[in-house]
Amino acid sequence: MTSLAALLAEIRACQACAEHLPHGPRPVFQFHPAAKILIAAQAPGRKVHETGLPFNDASGDRLRDWLGVSRETFYDARQFALLPMGFCFPGTGASGDLPPRPECAALWREQLLARLRQRQLTLVIGQYALAWHLPQQRGRPLTESVRAWRDRWPALMVLPHPSPRNNLWLRRNPWFEAELLPPLRQRVRQILQQA
Repeated sequence: MTSLAALLAEIRACQACAEHLPHGPRPVFQFHPAAKILIAAQAPGRKVHETGLPFNDASGDRLRDWLGVSRETFYDARQFALLPMGFCFPGTGASGDLPPRPECAALWREQLLARLRQRQLTLVIGQYALAWHLPQQRGRPLTESVRAWRDRWPALMVLPHPSPRNNLWLRRNPWFEAELLPPLRQRVRQILQQA
């Protein structure tokens, strides 16, 4: 097995899908093998691509609020592994960002997940992460997978994307904030309080 330092250097230098990235490759992720919480999202947006910091945008602000954590805690790699399905910004399409490039997950995901031996909670955000982490859910509406959160609790929870583009979804599904967020915040707090 490749050493972790060598693997991370290889990922940061990755050019596998460079020809498909209109803004060029810039892998953005956060990883430490001691991380207890995995956030499996989609791909960095334009602002994250520019800053090189995962979830450094309005989506990140909302996600940190959902989790009940500060920026400082969120960016502690020993607590949170931030591994989108695609590490580079895929560009913008007609109705938002393009899907994550498939090459990324095929090349790197299993190697990184195998090293997360202290993971206690996986948060699956969006359809692309759902298809990878719960392939049996493929084709099922995301709302159904989010609503069935108790089925995989307390090890895994499916979340909608925290993007401001999902404000309408949040208004149509008030049960999400009322029923799902309180136990999520409590679980995150319990995990983070462990020595």
